[in-house]
Amino acid sequence: MGLSLNIDVSARSFYEPILVTEFVQYYCRDLSRPLSDQVRLKVKKALKGIKVVLTHMEYNKSYKITGISSEPMSRLMFTDDNATRLSVVQYFRQRYNIGLQFTSLPALVAGSEARPIYLPMELSRIAAGQRYTKRLNERQVTALLRATCQRPRDREANIRMMARTNAYNEDTLVNKEFGIQVADGLTSVDARILPAPMLKYHETGREASVNPGFGQWNMINKKMFNGGRVEVWTCVNFSTRLNRDVPFQFCQGLVDMCNSKGMVFNPRPVIPISSSNPNQIEKALVDVHNRTAQQGKQLQMLIIILPDVSGSYGRIKRVCETELGIVSQCCQPRQASRLNMQYFENVALKINVKVGGRNTVLVDAVQKRIPLVTDRPTIIFGADVTHPQPGEDSSPSIAAVVASMDWPEVTKYRGLVSAQAHHEEIIQDLYKSTQDPQRGLVHGGMIRELLIAFRRSTNFKPHRIIFYRDGVSEGQFSQVLLHEMNAIRQACASLEEGYAPPVTFVVVQKRHHTRLFPADHNRRDLTDRSGNILPGTVVDTHICHPTEFDFYLNSHAGIQGTSRPTHYHVLYDENRFTADGLQVLTNNLCYTYARCTRSVSIVPPAYYAHLAAFRARYYIEDETSAGGSTGGSRSTAERSLAIRPLPVIKDNVKDVMFYC
Repeated sequence: MGLSLNIDVSARSFYEPILVTEFVQYYCRDLSRPLSDQVRLKVKKALKGIKVVLTHMEYNKSYKITGISSEPMSRLMFTDDNATRLSVVQYFRQRYNIGLQFTSLPALVAGSEARPIYLPMELSRIAAGQRYTKRLNERQVTALLRATCQRPRDREANIRMMARTNAYNEDTLVNKEFGIQVADGLTSVDARILPAPMLKYHETGREASVNPGFGQWNMINKKMFNGGRVEVWTCVNFSTRLNRDVPFQFCQGLVDMCNSKGMVFNPRPVIPISSSNPNQIEKALVDVHNRTAQQGKQLQMLIIILPDVSGSYGRIKRVCETELGIVSQCCQPRQASRLNMQYFENVALKINVKVGGRNTVLVDAVQKRIPLVTDRPTIIFGADVTHPQPGEDSSPSIAAVVASMDWPEVTKYRGLVSAQAHHEEIIQDLYKSTQDPQRGLVHGGMIRELLIAFRRSTNFKPHRIIFYRDGVSEGQFSQVLLHEMNAIRQACASLEEGYAPPVTFVVVQKRHHTRLFPADHNRRDLTDRSGNILPGTVVDTHICHPTEFDFYLNSHAGIQGTSRPTHYHVLYDENRFTADGLQVLTNNLCYTYARCTRSVSIVPPAYYAHLAAFRARYYIEDETSAGGSTGGSRSTAERSLAIRPLPVIKDNVKDVMFYC
């Protein structure tokens, strides 16, 4: 295609340009009293680095906040240019004839430590146009999505309007000096619609297979391909608003649904269903674990009705998965109280895969008709690295790798996670070796452990490797490929001399601004119910790389807003996939995601790796909030270099942590 101009709509959150006193009222309503130490530290953290404009000056003068004073302004003393000692309140009365109203509040601090500048909050307005880079809460995220979510027709109209408003062809510099012409319309590209794969369910159901339409299907008249078995289970309710009988009714309905869908689920809990104090979650979980152990049994599934107030999920998962080795299924109290059959069905899908079952498999996989996958034992990896939120300088990045543990079905996965240096994109623990005085050279790493697990699970060593790597930008392609392909090679060679299965290394990219719109929004054969392009739409010409192997795939049906196609870029391919072969495989895998009866937007192994990495961040963040800062008196730079290892995940949870 040559040179192209990419225009898209992007949304960001910004600080509201209000007085700092109004901002502080979000933390403390009564500004006539001094701030408590706890509130003062929260306000200091929230305001640090923000620019403010003074309202009492004849001209706009801005300052960058470096902190807030520990003393209220009425007691905050400094020496002026005349060597006179006076308070901030006295200074503004004498210099500007301004009587400050909120004298109990601390002052904003700007300037340097040697020459601090004290600014009253009531005279300082947050400067407009400053991006808010910290984490948004759930309410803010919902509001942002509601405000910016646009149907494809509206988004395309907005993009066209932006292009017309910018009037590139009328710009002297663009047009006359550089001779660049920008076309009026959007680029037209050829696309193919890949067919949805046939999905296999258990033969005892009235429908043993299904051909999904528009990227979705349902479980009516179907039974899970492999129903799991749950003999030892119980339920803990942490909600205080639910009626006393609801937890029993909910568990009865859930057990009945699991059994009707092909699972073998014991209707009697190992210990009675109980309700516990939401302020004593850890104590309640340990108590359930101990009471089960006293009966000489290992809890297979713990159903948990979450507290009414959000924020406990991470702590529950950390305790269950790193301390007790309990597989758990959390449910929202609002959903539990409805006793809805659709909700029971969705939860049953999750429970089945957590106890070792399979919900559905590809018909072509069972019949060994997937080229370069089912003819020889093949392992499919997914990998991702998540980084801490902006401002969290002491938190490590977390790498996650998952791998398929069954063949030829490729639907069951096992996951491993590892902490690494802050904002390090290359996965460091794919392969590692250490020298032990007694044992000599000791091999390790996530790839090696997963290859061994595949061999134990299938009785085959992998003859092929397909590696889907999420979250790599174009500028890091060569670096990631060099390091991570080398780690895969070393991990294989460490298992057996000369063992080097062919590898296909594919980067999965979601963070881009390429959007695909139907050529005619009114044609029902070109759009799904949300107005987006159809599931299975693939584009591999015109807007793709002229010489390399890449394609855009829209594998899912839109729900709201405009669908974002996933960009798959093949960096290395020793298996010699055809373009059609890899595109069909990737699209078909998107129908095997275990948690719903819909095709998903990115290939499941990459999706599971993403979920596993976020699960591991719960372990770290909850551990830090529970135990306080682990940094002590060290500087931020020192803390970021000292990588805190992740809590050890119990072995029975490694197969299920990303299904939650």
